[in-house]
Amino acid sequence: MEFTPPFPPHLDPNYSGNKTGTEAYSEEILNQMTTSERTRLAVKLYKKREIEIHDAIKISGLSAEIFASVLKGMNLEVRQMNVLVCGGAGFIGSNFVRHMVTKYPHYKIVNIDKLTYAGNIDNLIDIEDRPNYVFYQGDIVDQKFIDEIIIKEKIDSIVNFAAETHVDRSIHIGSREFVMTNTVGVQTLLDATRRHNLFKFVNISTDEVYGSLELGEQRMFTEETAFEPNVPYAAAKAGGDMLCRAYYNTFGVPVIVSHCSNNYGPYQFPEKLIPYLITKALNREQFPIYGDGKYIRDWLFVLDHVKAIDLMLHKGIAGEVYNIGGNNEKSNLEIAKLILQYFGLPESMIKFVPDRPGHDRRYAIDATKIMNELGWYPEHRFEEAIPKTIEWYLHNQEWMAKIKQRNENINDHIK
Repeated sequence: MEFTPPFPPHLDPNYSGNKTGTEAYSEEILNQMTTSERTRLAVKLYKKREIEIHDAIKISGLSAEIFASVLKGMNLEVRQMNVLVCGGAGFIGSNFVRHMVTKYPHYKIVNIDKLTYAGNIDNLIDIEDRPNYVFYQGDIVDQKFIDEIIIKEKIDSIVNFAAETHVDRSIHIGSREFVMTNTVGVQTLLDATRRHNLFKFVNISTDEVYGSLELGEQRMFTEETAFEPNVPYAAAKAGGDMLCRAYYNTFGVPVIVSHCSNNYGPYQFPEKLIPYLITKALNREQFPIYGDGKYIRDWLFVLDHVKAIDLMLHKGIAGEVYNIGGNNEKSNLEIAKLILQYFGLPESMIKFVPDRPGHDRRYAIDATKIMNELGWYPEHRFEEAIPKTIEWYLHNQEWMAKIKQRNENINDHIK
């Protein structure tokens, strides 16, 4: 469908001047036009590939969400994005960055990471020279820094992985950093999304905000499950999630929230259960397991997770929440036995240690919504992906050694 609006000659998108895209249309000129005229102009320039989504939204004068609905109504998709990935040097974030840089060479992927103990720029050494990838070190709590990056890189969308995530640290070391990053940091990004009228903000959260399920019950977490966080980490994440809900309802900020189950796969920091136990197996050390070992988690392979986030970024509906699970419920004891079996080690190496405070019994995710609405499903069965995960750590022991050099006291509180 072609638009032929009655523009005056100096507003005609087919004019033969020397400037193109937004350069040809100053704020003074755009302010002379009606909203309808601005929208038609933006769509026409976008279709002609003279501008990309960031500039099209700016010319239209519409909110990002409304302009997206205009494109959808014309069967036009968002063609190119400049995506800001926050926390992209961590475990899930680095896997997502690699996925996006590789799958969408015409996108610009801008990665910012504070590089805390768990952030590792070596996670992305294989793509650091790609022309569509940029890295900056910085903190999502720093509003000035975020604004500068958005303006400099013409950011359209944000995907936020930046978080303090280790439950044990929130209990034994303190929760202030968790609140600052997981709650205040999210608020900073929401404000930036609103201030710069970005296309979409995807906030990556956790199933731990829902609290705990009992062993043996059939119930699973759905998107309607009430928040009942039991540990400081989960409470801080819930705070960020509630801000997302509030900013959508109050200001119309185009935000989407995901709640994922426990991830596993390559590049995971070895304080987490699976790489932690793999490290113990390599060193032929005992496997410390909390309590009775019957705590159940739903395990999600990280490469399945990043595909779900990709779909949420491109097809997810603003204001919605999507649960992402692997449909692989396993107890910590089962995980320990599987890893011991892989290495040919006896189960006598398992050592039960005193339980941690606030330990949730069971997590189980109902991912029906994202399957039905976005067409996502987990491709990897746990029994197939866990050997591949172990092999990755076996083949990347130098990566593990560097982490241990920088972090000598990983999980020292577990005795």
